[in-house]
Amino acid sequence: MSKYWNIKTQGIEPYVAGEQPKDGQRVIKLNTNENPYAPSPAIKEVLKNFDIDTLRLYPDTNSTVFIDAVASVYGVSRENVFAGNGSDEVLAICWQALFEKMGNTDKKVLMPDISYSFYPVYSSFYDVAPEKVPLREGFTVDPDDYCGKECAGIAIANPNAPTSKAITLDEIEKILKANPDVPVIIDEAYAAYAEDYESAATLIGKYKNLVVVRTMSKSYGLAGIRLGYAIADEEIITGLRKVRDSFNSYPVDRLTQRIGAAAMLDRENFEKNRLAVIKTRKFITEELRKVGFDIPDSSANFIFAKPPKSIDAETLYKNLKAKGILVRYFNKPVINEYLRITIGTDEEMKEFLEAVLKEI
Repeated sequence: MSKYWNIKTQGIEPYVAGEQPKDGQRVIKLNTNENPYAPSPAIKEVLKNFDIDTLRLYPDTNSTVFIDAVASVYGVSRENVFAGNGSDEVLAICWQALFEKMGNTDKKVLMPDISYSFYPVYSSFYDVAPEKVPLREGFTVDPDDYCGKECAGIAIANPNAPTSKAITLDEIEKILKANPDVPVIIDEAYAAYAEDYESAATLIGKYKNLVVVRTMSKSYGLAGIRLGYAIADEEIITGLRKVRDSFNSYPVDRLTQRIGAAAMLDRENFEKNRLAVIKTRKFITEELRKVGFDIPDSSANFIFAKPPKSIDAETLYKNLKAKGILVRYFNKPVINEYLRITIGTDEEMKEFLEAVLKEI
């Protein structure tokens, strides 16, 4: 073993992202929960009018043009918003600022046992002791499981990944009321795709321990620029900024800040694309259920589907891949019978359905 290797890296299992096709390879990509539709056309004006000479200068540390756009949409102040290089970075900073070194205490951070795969990676890397709370029947998060327990904090993806299930705003508030002295992170990467879901950001100001994390990658169609944000009490935001400034004061570049602001403020394009995905999700769910798939009702831009008995999930995943259709398969207990299938365009989902029907 090399003497130059950091001993901390030993034993850490990094997050494994969904497969990316090679340039020029024609595939139907339903494996990484990207938006199938183009981002806001207002971005074209940003690119057209952007002064490239300004790229010689460092960007605004706090991404003010972007966080002001977020603040206006959510009805909060700029002091309640933090921006980062994708929601993954924002979450990592939350782990450092709010949870790190909790492994040295008797209290643990509560999180669903089946959830976003990055949570255990963060926990391992930042010396956080997690307590994985089993999901209930139907892959549901029961708020009672997060109440009345001594803990160092709570992290819940809502809607959850990869199960696609969401809890209500009332249920989130129940968790917050029961845990007033510890931070509660609600990761809303997919929240826009729940028909009747109201963001937990509406509770900012009422609960000082709430942190809502969101991304521009999914519902805004901007996975390619890496931009995410957190909304929280000013004291928490100050803590996140201190952590950020301890290793990188400039995580969001000048152009990305302006692109993000333009997309955030274009509510018409956001709503149009959101509703299109929801409509297609209903269609493919109904069609797959007709042929024997077991699919929980989804609140995300993907479905969590168990194939009929005629074929197992891993085989179907491999057979679809051979046909140039990528879906996500997790070879883990409980969920290894399911596929996570991103909602694409109507044309992509119809081609996907035709391929599936030939396999089952």
